Amino acid sequence: MSETRKHPNILITGTPGTGKTKLATRLAELTNMKHINIGKVAEENECYDGYDENLACKVLDEDKILNCIESDMSKGNNIVDYHGSDFFDEDWFDIVFVLRAEIEVLNKRLEERGYNEDKIKNNLESEIFQVLLEEAWDSYDPDIVQQLTSNNLADVDTNLQSVTSWIKSWHTDNDTDVDR
Repeated sequence: MSETRKHPNILITGTPGTGKTKLATRLAELTNMKHINIGKVAEENECYDGYDENLACKVLDEDKILNCIESDMSKGNNIVDYHGSDFFDEDWFDIVFVLRAEIEVLNKRLEERGYNEDKIKNNLESEIFQVLLEEAWDSYDPDIVQQLTSNNLADVDTNLQSVTSWIKSWHTDNDTDVDR
């Protein structure tokens, strides 16, 4: 799909609490790319299919989400931020960044969010067993999946540099001008 777009699409994924939204927001500010926060899109468009009592959260209607963002994705220049990756169109993304955090750091962040015990345990196990990294590897060409450490603000700055460098390389490789 990148052959028809003048700008790349980026997926930032990872366990809740790894800093996806912070990275995506700062990246969008630096690059003038559009930040698509799937949680916000779901909320604004009522893209839900029930409620999970154990995890105390709404269940995403993936088909509705895909319909909501399809037009933007075909144009390119998007940073998608979500903790899952397996339901998106494989051709939509030029790169997938999976944020990873140390368990102690992640646990503290989830507690600060007020997550219940089951939800914290579920998310920590997901991080320990690399569930979202494995999902990304299974859903996309493993060559476009990259892990980024996200334990502190210094990591955010390093990750911003890595992603902006990748964007510049993408534009060079695809013979497009980053300012167009």
